[in-house]
Amino acid sequence: MLTVEKIGGTSMTALGDVIKNIILFERSGNQLYNRIFVVSAFSGVTNLLLENKKTKAPGVYHRLATYKDFHKPLKELIVKLKQLNKNYEGLGLNLAQADAFIEQRLKDAQTYLENIANILASGYVNKADVLLAAREILASIGESHSAFVFANVLQNMGINATFVDLSGFHDHRSLTIDQRIRKDLQHIDFAGTITIVTGYAKGTEGIMREFDRGYSEVTFSKIAVEVKPQEAIIHKEYHLCTADPQLVGVENCFPVGNTNYDVADQLADVGMEAIHPKASKPLEINDIDLRIKNTFQPEHPGTLITREYICDKKRVEVITGTEQVMMIDIYDPSMVGNVGTDFHIMQLFYKYGVSYTFKATSANSISIVIWDKDFNKKLIQELEDDYEKVTVEKMAMVCLIGSNMDQPGLLAKSATALAQKGINIKSCGFALRKVNIQFLVAREDFAEAIKALNKAMI
Repeated sequence: MLTVEKIGGTSMTALGDVIKNIILFERSGNQLYNRIFVVSAFSGVTNLLLENKKTKAPGVYHRLATYKDFHKPLKELIVKLKQLNKNYEGLGLNLAQADAFIEQRLKDAQTYLENIANILASGYVNKADVLLAAREILASIGESHSAFVFANVLQNMGINATFVDLSGFHDHRSLTIDQRIRKDLQHIDFAGTITIVTGYAKGTEGIMREFDRGYSEVTFSKIAVEVKPQEAIIHKEYHLCTADPQLVGVENCFPVGNTNYDVADQLADVGMEAIHPKASKPLEINDIDLRIKNTFQPEHPGTLITREYICDKKRVEVITGTEQVMMIDIYDPSMVGNVGTDFHIMQLFYKYGVSYTFKATSANSISIVIWDKDFNKKLIQELEDDYEKVTVEKMAMVCLIGSNMDQPGLLAKSATALAQKGINIKSCGFALRKVNIQFLVAREDFAEAIKALNKAMI
């Protein structure tokens, strides 16, 4: 039973638990093998290399991008990665080998970055393309480091482990990501080794160009499509739950257990990613089942995501949402009966690269919900130029999601649950298939709305 498994950064940092709960749990001898592990960088490392994903605090990349000296933060990074290495010496890591690996990798990276800085200073090149190359170089370091450490620890435990570095750091051949994966995996006997693969993969198309920080799940997906495993598995530090345990309490929610890829897409659309949607689609198309497991509860089977699953009972499977959205309401009395108004508005959204997660219409208005991060003043200005009134309001969205929840009274029951808590529904909607019922509420009502719906539905 060949599996392709992805381990996230937070789990990787707890490497001792990963080895105990994933590598060794209820396995011995040849049962250890026939597994490919795609690993993220240790928690926080990519933030130091690029920028903090949440706070946007600058990393090495931003020193280079703003023409500042990046040598000092690179040296500080070496010190921090060596300190990380020491954390795993007790697991069997050969500290000298791990330190030498990261020293050499960062020394080589420095040479590349110095060349990039000189090219940028010349003023003869497209800055955006060159800086994208710098992001690729820097991003690859985190995964190469964690994969090397992981493989080294396993090897020193007497387990046959193969380190596969897809970063192509010293391979200058012009290969696509798929070609590189095929080339680097084709001669490995998976039945006789644990294969540890970097979550970053170098390719002519540039994995960060389209996916940016979601690239490790894309690599995981591409490897699964290449080797056709019996199952793909993602190990996280939490279960895929019926609601956020931090909001509703661990006693009031539970692992989903089973669902389908459509539900996974709905979750990703509101920021609750079981898997990056561009990583899930190839798995779905190739009929590869995906399991989401909790690294720290190895005895639990987790949640299995398949193409065909439909819940045998009509019920809500997940209650989730986000506080990071805003609604743009476009009003004009000339809309009624006018063909093409919606099309024109969508052309403006396309022009500014803004996607939406929700849309509702009436005779004279169209309300569109976007992510806060996608707000664009120029888009609003153009809308104001063309329509009588444009209103922008910060919102929260709460959702009922499930593979089989088309039941009479569901909308009434959920609206009643919100009303009983004094929560006003500003807008709501769902498509014909009823896999996702969305409510727009005031931001200050978000947490209470999740709790109220969870109590009523779950």
